[in-house]
Amino acid sequence: MPKTILQLQNVSKIYGSLKALANINLTVNAGDWLSIMGPSGSGKTTMINIIGCMDTPSEGSVILDGTDISKENAASLTRIRRDKIGLIFQQFHLISYLTAVENVMVAQYYHSMPDEEEALEALAKVGLSDRANHLPAQLSGGEQQRVCIARALINSPQILLGDEPTGNLDEENEGIVVDIFRRLHEEGVTIIVVTHDPEVGDVAQRKIILEHGKIIDDIDQSATFGEALRLKGRTSSAG
Repeated sequence: MPKTILQLQNVSKIYGSLKALANINLTVNAGDWLSIMGPSGSGKTTMINIIGCMDTPSEGSVILDGTDISKENAASLTRIRRDKIGLIFQQFHLISYLTAVENVMVAQYYHSMPDEEEALEALAKVGLSDRANHLPAQLSGGEQQRVCIARALINSPQILLGDEPTGNLDEENEGIVVDIFRRLHEEGVTIIVVTHDPEVGDVAQRKIILEHGKIIDDIDQSATFGEALRLKGRTSSAG
């Protein structure tokens, strides 16, 4: 039986008179690949911030790997996020004066001890062995995002969480990033991606549709998502 890695139970987020999330119930099993979609203002960012321990719900519970994180303080949430969540953003947030491998090692520094060999292995996993000593300005947008994926993976997180991770990429680099997600999914990594791009949403195992802070659809795409990858040309090598 699959292990449940994340549960949102009757989660709401209220800002004054605005209910950004309204009684959300969601269960994610280890190894799942989810896309979260919906129009602007639907609650996608609020949900990703709560799952990523960057915010807390006004009501309800969030159970991450068996621990209710909804009542934790800011310091505890920072620790949980560091230990259990790998974050990939639309903006790359790389340190301009550090090389690719050094940017990956920064994440290790805040978690345990920097290990250059492990950082190089993470870069190899995203096809960037030959770019390890390049600065961000010497990398394309797609390469910078792949550094971000390596950085997110370096501490073996429970969940890889992407907030519009292909939003700044052209079609070719989007395909490379989605193919990396495909390979990570095959390795058993749990992936949750917020996206506005239907093509990126369609290749996930499962698609969650939000509207006005509510889940209006939860679509099982497991029977077709591999075919969607093939039809959209998403199986090109990251190397």
